[in-house]
Amino acid sequence: MSAPRSLTGELFHLAWPVLVAQAAVMANGVIDTLMAGRLSSLDLAAVGIGASIYITVIMAMIGVLLAVTPVVAHHYGAGRRVEIGADVRQSAWLALGLAAIAVILLKHPDPLLRFSALAPDVEAKVRGYLDGTAWAVPGVMAFRLFYGFTTGIGRPRPVMAFNLLGLTLKVPLNWMFMYGHFGFPALGAAGCGWSSAVITWVVAGSAWLWCRRDPDYLPYGVFARFDPPRPAAIGELLALGLPMGATFLVDVSAFTFMALFIARLGAATSAAHQVAANVAVFVYMVPLALGSATGVLVGQALGAGAARRARHAGLLGLSVGAVVATMTGASILFAAGPVARAYTPDPAVAAAAAALLAVVGVYHVADALQAVMVQVLRGYKRATVPMLIYAASLWGVGLGGGYLLGLTDSFGAPRGAQGFWIAAAASLALAAAGVTGYFLRISAAAQISATPAATTA
Repeated sequence: MSAPRSLTGELFHLAWPVLVAQAAVMANGVIDTLMAGRLSSLDLAAVGIGASIYITVIMAMIGVLLAVTPVVAHHYGAGRRVEIGADVRQSAWLALGLAAIAVILLKHPDPLLRFSALAPDVEAKVRGYLDGTAWAVPGVMAFRLFYGFTTGIGRPRPVMAFNLLGLTLKVPLNWMFMYGHFGFPALGAAGCGWSSAVITWVVAGSAWLWCRRDPDYLPYGVFARFDPPRPAAIGELLALGLPMGATFLVDVSAFTFMALFIARLGAATSAAHQVAANVAVFVYMVPLALGSATGVLVGQALGAGAARRARHAGLLGLSVGAVVATMTGASILFAAGPVARAYTPDPAVAAAAAALLAVVGVYHVADALQAVMVQVLRGYKRATVPMLIYAASLWGVGLGGGYLLGLTDSFGAPRGAQGFWIAAAASLALAAAGVTGYFLRISAAAQISATPAATTA
């Protein structure tokens, strides 16, 4: 019999497979960009625009399904295995409804496309891309449900394995659909969308088939019977999931509008911003994986009635996140120039990007802390207050402050893109402070309320 892992060991045991899985997902997007760029600038633009629309829609839907993980984690910690299966079956109905909404939005993107005012040739390619990705949505939602279930019971490695499976299929399927091989028509940018559709169905189908046949999953009874939708159960999931989805929308919209404002400053400045944003997203994967693992540990501990362990897990995740983020942020600061020059040969763009990366180094620390804490709070099944903190911080301080610092002389000479990044860093620092303070308050209260039960026992 193997010795039990320490809390730190459990944290890293859960975090590293999630990190690899996230890297695999990001690699899919990089492959689409590179292969589209080899076709034409129109295809590259179509993939970029189409992907931004797709991600906005799908992340809002996935955000709602995030509720599955803490719900499952609580049941797992409490030893309620059968209830996990019942909630997963009800979550499947929720996933189906969310998928239907997303498919409709992607199949009928006219409002979004009118807002973008695209050239007709680009718009046609974007529509083709979105038509393909619309068929990917049911597979994405099915796999997201699998992710929430298996991660909530502390088994993230299958998620990693199936994401890597999808990554191995990306290049050959893109080659078939984009360039027209093995009898398929050359679809160009649309081929990225159709390859994604095939991959998501293969990955989701394989994951659930494996889950059904693996004896370790039998105690949860996911496939024990067919359950019709129960409004009360779905309502409970929505009560937790809707604020989570709204938090995603706040985050995505703030970053999107930040990019739109910066675009007013010219192509070179916009390119420099893109470099900074790419680096920020890349390093964000680590705290995101760490936060996901911490949230699972917190949820399992609370389900088991171990409020003290839940608070300890949350503080551990915060501490590890702070150390790793500080080291990463310092590395970005010191390597800003070389990193910028690695992205672009244009000296002006590289210089502007290096100036932004100096801010990104600080931005990342705040981003990492809030990323860990918001997922810890999901482990406590708290989503509404974090959503409100996000909205006030990212929209008020981030966008409002960015506009004032970047485009007006309200605080001296306009700082351009750097002003937006400074305001964004300040907004995330404020959000991190807010959610951390909220965690400390509710975790202390949970310990106090658990004390009489513990004493009686």
